[in-house]
Amino acid sequence: MEPEENSETPPETAAAEAHPAWRRVLLARHPKRPHSLDYAERLLTDFQEIHGDRLYGDDPAIVAGMAQFEGRSLMLVAEQKGRTTKEKIYRNFGMPKPEGYRKALRAMQIAGKFGRPVLTFLDTPGAYPGIDAEERGQAEAIARNLREMARLPVPVVVVCIGEGGSGGALALGVGNRVLMLENAVYSVISPESCASIIYRDAGKGEQAAAALKLTATDLEQLGLIDEIVPEPGGGAQEDPAAAAEHLRLAVRKGLDLLAAMTPEQLVDHRYAKFRAMGNFFA
Repeated sequence: MEPEENSETPPETAAAEAHPAWRRVLLARHPKRPHSLDYAERLLTDFQEIHGDRLYGDDPAIVAGMAQFEGRSLMLVAEQKGRTTKEKIYRNFGMPKPEGYRKALRAMQIAGKFGRPVLTFLDTPGAYPGIDAEERGQAEAIARNLREMARLPVPVVVVCIGEGGSGGALALGVGNRVLMLENAVYSVISPESCASIIYRDAGKGEQAAAALKLTATDLEQLGLIDEIVPEPGGGAQEDPAAAAEHLRLAVRKGLDLLAAMTPEQLVDHRYAKFRAMGNFFA
């Protein structure tokens, strides 16, 4: 789908003139960049969407459902942004609320019950910070997902396809294999928010992006992700079909690597993986 509106400065022009880390941020936010359902259409078949958290309601910022990937049954759980203004509002700009995270957890628990691998796509600027979300337990919902994902008895493959915004992304990010598209970003805070705190100037987002180490290359060097998935030259928006094929190969590789592991080994592997993060003295 084509975007409904264009920014005043074309993303390609802004990216070409920016710091390398900020270029990745701009590409991750490109208005034509493929979103979760764009990849799902190219990679999966027989997708049957699950709606609602059985507690409050349905959150369109998260899509979940059973599907087939190259003949394998799996559960997709993904954060979904909109393209047009109407879609952006419907998807709440890709910012999930508590009912979204609880829907995601319900879907993952179904996958665990029936022995299906879980594939998650991360693409959010962050969890929705509104009063209504806080009233319904936003922090608790995210924390519960972190705990429950850590002990799912099935393979979990995580892919950051665009913006990986703080706990809003990490709530779907506890996986045995954590992949990241070449021009995606994954960080504890957005560059603009970081700049407003550190430099007292949100306009210094480019400077903050350079300091945050939020690119795929940075995270791979830090041991926070397992693999960088290449994109077509200029970004995934230049050739979504080619980007999807690169992603297909990476997801297939991840599922193959995890297929021989028992439920106990999968849980132990996930635990050891995340316990080792940030430890540079072992």
